[in-house]
Amino acid sequence: MKTSHPGGCPHDCPDTCAMVFEVEDGKLTGVKGNSDHPMTRGGLCGKLNDYEKRHYHPDRLLYPMRRSGPKGTHQFERISWNEALDEIVSRWQLIIAEHGPQAIMPYSYLGNQGLVHGLNGGDAFFNRLGATVTERTFCGEGSSTAWLLTVGPTAGVDPESFIHAKYIILWACNSVSTNLHHWHIVKEAQKKGAKIVVIDSYASKTAKEADWHIAPKPGTDGALAMAMIHTIIEDGWVDQDYVEQYTVGFADLKERTKTRTPEWAEEITGVPAHVIRTLAREYATTQPAAIRLGVALERHHGGGQSIRAVSCLPALTGAWRHVGGGALQFPVWEHPYKFDVICRPDLIPEGTRVVNALQLGRVLTNEAPTGIPIKSLMCWNANPVTQAPETDKIVQGLLNEDLFMVSAEHFITDTAMYADILLPASMGAEMEDMILSWGHLYLTYNAKCVDSPGEAIPNNEIFRRLASRFGFQEANFQWTDSECLEHYVNWDAPACEGINLAYLREHGFARLKVGTKDDRAPHKQGNFPTPSGKCQLKVEGATNFVAGPFRQMYEGFQSGQLLDPLPDYVAPRESVLSNQILAKKYPLTIFSPKSHGFLNSCYANMDNKIKSQGEQFVLINSVDADLRGIKHGEKVRVFNERGAFEGNARITDDVTPGLIVATLGYWRQLNKGTVNSISSAEFVNMGNAPSFSDNLVQVEAT
Repeated sequence: MKTSHPGGCPHDCPDTCAMVFEVEDGKLTGVKGNSDHPMTRGGLCGKLNDYEKRHYHPDRLLYPMRRSGPKGTHQFERISWNEALDEIVSRWQLIIAEHGPQAIMPYSYLGNQGLVHGLNGGDAFFNRLGATVTERTFCGEGSSTAWLLTVGPTAGVDPESFIHAKYIILWACNSVSTNLHHWHIVKEAQKKGAKIVVIDSYASKTAKEADWHIAPKPGTDGALAMAMIHTIIEDGWVDQDYVEQYTVGFADLKERTKTRTPEWAEEITGVPAHVIRTLAREYATTQPAAIRLGVALERHHGGGQSIRAVSCLPALTGAWRHVGGGALQFPVWEHPYKFDVICRPDLIPEGTRVVNALQLGRVLTNEAPTGIPIKSLMCWNANPVTQAPETDKIVQGLLNEDLFMVSAEHFITDTAMYADILLPASMGAEMEDMILSWGHLYLTYNAKCVDSPGEAIPNNEIFRRLASRFGFQEANFQWTDSECLEHYVNWDAPACEGINLAYLREHGFARLKVGTKDDRAPHKQGNFPTPSGKCQLKVEGATNFVAGPFRQMYEGFQSGQLLDPLPDYVAPRESVLSNQILAKKYPLTIFSPKSHGFLNSCYANMDNKIKSQGEQFVLINSVDADLRGIKHGEKVRVFNERGAFEGNARITDDVTPGLIVATLGYWRQLNKGTVNSISSAEFVNMGNAPSFSDNLVQVEAT
């Protein structure tokens, strides 16, 4: 018998597509988009349109396994769940007895966005265990810190309201590949007459479909934004009434930007001064004007300050007055999730240390000593050997025989291949959950509609079993997945009026009660959720902290340097202008955007997805190729002091001289290195965010 069930895409994407699982005789036979969803509209991206094939892929991990050969050699033997749990618990108990629980480190990210089985699904267990707290700042924490400082925890412009915008700037956002359903709305606005401007350092798929592509040099967006502010102020395009009523710090910002002229910015960004003036004038005088901030904007040393500058623009021009005017960062700020219940920060023993996930390689190799050595690592929903920076150091650390590693996975990934114990985890259609939506204003339900193949079980069941073995008595360790969902959402919040779990089970999704796409203008009269209630163009006394919407909600752990009260341009660490000595050895800047055919490293082991995405490649301008004697299609090696990878050269004008592009996600075990082999684990200037776009390299023919 054929049946249909509501689902939600669990992958790390702002779209969080509402799906329909199609089941026949207990097996998932197909997946399609839910045509009733107003934003995702029945469409799925190329990654998801045959999702059932991933569930039944021949390489899927189906049974608990124990390592039977040297680490990293793919030698494992099947064991029972009891044997696997016995070994994990006994090894952890020995580690705790000798080194204390902080010698155990959990490692997870958004390989699954479910509230129950996703990023924070193991936090309560590890907090109760007393393990090291892992600070997860892979994506958005620099952006979020800057956003909160300026406008507070607001969802900003409804992504669906972009249909009403007359001028749209997509800033460091390749929507065609990473935010497809919002792109459809942008295209509809374009058909109605809106001008679409893409600001990106290379000609992405989105840039090629825009009305205007502006390409600043990598890491210089902050200078462009500051010059726009200068021009808007100096040329008299400020909405003075809005600024006087609903902002703080305008006089100081005006003084700061007096010297941030378009001519000053041209020297830094490579964007001609007259182009900057035209952009500023068109943006300020065409309303409603909307800005979509891409996460990539944070990924260089000055990223936080860049986002602060961009976030000031809508208040200066009064764009917030209009439906479809303002800026969009993460709508998740207005979702009523109860992270304190999910994460249980109250269970963390006083004085527990915090280790940042981005610096895993440094920690495991003792380059960044943490006091107590890491003796065990448990990894789920993450693949750091592919996705984290300085991956050669991570591999070196994982090869240490003294490190006991546990991996809960779907496949033997680049990281799982170094595990001592492998645990088979369930996939989307095999578990009940609600999928966190960080790109729109809908709650999305995911039904369990098929059993997992083999002996795979959901992540939360893994942690329930471990909690039982350790004798933890807290009520949350006894909750079923359904009970978790009842507790993990504030169903009494005004945003959930008329919505409950029963409604979601029936309909699959529900829009939060935060206005409609046709009337939502949350800051028409200010009402910013900041301490002042206004847009804070200036913030006194702020210190660096981590503020991502997906971080563990552990208040009091973060402290740091005093931040500049005002936005400004901060140069990259590694660029031809800012680091001329390094640039003599490594003269090319590299960008590593998301792949069109993969979702981070998910699907990069599937032949049909690799075929659609293409083998690992390197985009290079003909000027740089000719200097190195590189021919189109030739294998090249990209390297710096941190590592190297290989790819096929694609000579193209999509990148300017001095810049190369290699997309993210390819598996290391299937290639000679991956792009993060060369990435630095240094933080950007806010939120301990990653500097994936702040790296210099050299390229040579192999």
